[in-house]
Amino acid sequence: MTTTCKSMAMIGMVMAMPLMMSCGQNRSAASASLSSASDKDIPPATRYEDHIWANGVPPPGGALSNPQANSARSPKDGEALFDSMNCDGCHGSGGSGGTGPNLADGRWRYGGRDDEIFNSIFYGRPKGMPAFGGLVGPGGVWLLIDYLKSLPQPDSVPTLSYVAPTGVEGRPGQGGTTGASTQ
Repeated sequence: MTTTCKSMAMIGMVMAMPLMMSCGQNRSAASASLSSASDKDIPPATRYEDHIWANGVPPPGGALSNPQANSARSPKDGEALFDSMNCDGCHGSGGSGGTGPNLADGRWRYGGRDDEIFNSIFYGRPKGMPAFGGLVGPGGVWLLIDYLKSLPQPDSVPTLSYVAPTGVEGRPGQGGTTGASTQ
């Protein structure tokens, strides 16, 4: 290796050193920030009753419960958050549907229990639903759930539900064709 090549290699290493050192510092800061978050701010892993457990043994998990349930103010605050976060940009005014699914018709692709809706909003879903948990936090997600649960269900729903009554021809699991729900 010539002296010029050695000098160039040394200059490159010297220039890269601060970058490598700052990367380590950023990781340390991120780790410290994550470890300083209190356990109450991080929702537990959820066990779903619908899941099949290997050998009948459920994995460790917690139960999510809405700390604001039955609050008279919560649906109003949730509506304000729904509007301010521009949820209606995808889900339509009053959650009536648009590019995103209708949130007022009582039919849910990933489950309509509070804990299931929480996971959809907090962690997001494939094919378009962003994870809002990092932005609005668990408290904001519960407000949104209270608002969605307060919406009146429409009299007429133009699409079929993903959840099929048993023994109905043309429904999922019954060998017929299925209609796609908006959720």
